[in-house]
Amino acid sequence: MAQPKYITDIGKITAITELERERLKRITDKFVFRVNDYYLNLIDWSDPDDPIRKLVIPNEGELEEYGRWDASDEDTNYVVPGCQHKYKSTALLIVSEVCGAYCRYCFRKRLFRNDVKEAVSDVEAGLQYIDEHPEISNVRLTGGDSLILATPKLRSILKRLRAIGHVRIIRLGSKIPVFNPMRIYEDKELLETIKEFSSPERRIYVMAHINHPREITEEAKRGFDALHQAGAIVVNQTPILKGINDDPVVLGDLLDQLSWAGVTPYYFFINRPVAGNRDFVLPLEEVYEIVEQAKARTSGLGKRVRLSMSHTSGKIEILAIEQGKAYLKYHQSRDGQYGRFMILDCPPEASWFDELPGNEKYWMKPSKKTNAVVSVNEMPDLPSSRRVIADRYVIND
Repeated sequence: MAQPKYITDIGKITAITELERERLKRITDKFVFRVNDYYLNLIDWSDPDDPIRKLVIPNEGELEEYGRWDASDEDTNYVVPGCQHKYKSTALLIVSEVCGAYCRYCFRKRLFRNDVKEAVSDVEAGLQYIDEHPEISNVRLTGGDSLILATPKLRSILKRLRAIGHVRIIRLGSKIPVFNPMRIYEDKELLETIKEFSSPERRIYVMAHINHPREITEEAKRGFDALHQAGAIVVNQTPILKGINDDPVVLGDLLDQLSWAGVTPYYFFINRPVAGNRDFVLPLEEVYEIVEQAKARTSGLGKRVRLSMSHTSGKIEILAIEQGKAYLKYHQSRDGQYGRFMILDCPPEASWFDELPGNEKYWMKPSKKTNAVVSVNEMPDLPSSRRVIADRYVIND
């Protein structure tokens, strides 16, 4: 099968009306638009609420100033350009600002603005940092999309990491397994590279981003199998997204299909409150109920998934929400509070940890490594409803 054709101009999507294309151009002038004809063929264009359509076709809600550009304060985790070190054993290399697919809900939406630069073409500083920190046993290549890198470039990074003795696991964060699976099973050099650098003692994990069961096509399953044969372990993570997978039947089907394909259901995430993402946000209590109903429809293999929030302070697992209370636990913690149990009031409208009364008792907002807090008084041209932090802001309305 030939590689799909990529489209970066919304004006060329003839399945939507000219009037809609013109209206959406305001959004693509601000944020990247990138799809391919393989993925577009998964859309039922007769359905304006088609979930695959919502994943990649812009929506006007993206221009709403809701949330922050960096909802998890990733900018406080950078140790050198292009490298984050938030948790003791894990480092992130931001290797690409390009995605195979640009998903409209992306929590790193800031990367797809023309005025932001976080990925670096030269990852040498990050590799050197990892080499000098023996506590780092896991390295994740992300961005962007690690599998959008040309195979020779990806191979050179993997080779350098495999020369670092304490790095046991390399993770490749990617949407490619369902967005362009042909890139995987037709690229023999890629599969040989994975086979070379993934062994029983030092594995490569592919962290797939599969949001809906309709993405698991025959081509996708062929790609999963190719990765398995090459020695990679494939796991999946997805946020729960309003209008896309916020249905127990759909989510249960996703868990089943992942298990049948040998892809481990790893995380369900609470969608981060990122600027422009309001249309995808659900209350915590509603997400919890959807997930529990979905898990009731699947086997123990599907039930392995964990519902979590990637908060500034760590990954917070949602154990239960009942009778107005949220029962939570630190699954990961930047401050070493692993396993700390929390019981907090959970208002019906709360959609993030910061909106739970009393949350501030359990964590402290990290200081910026490069930017101080800028008060409203220092920025008199801004509306008083905005609290500005460095070059990002929170809408407090």
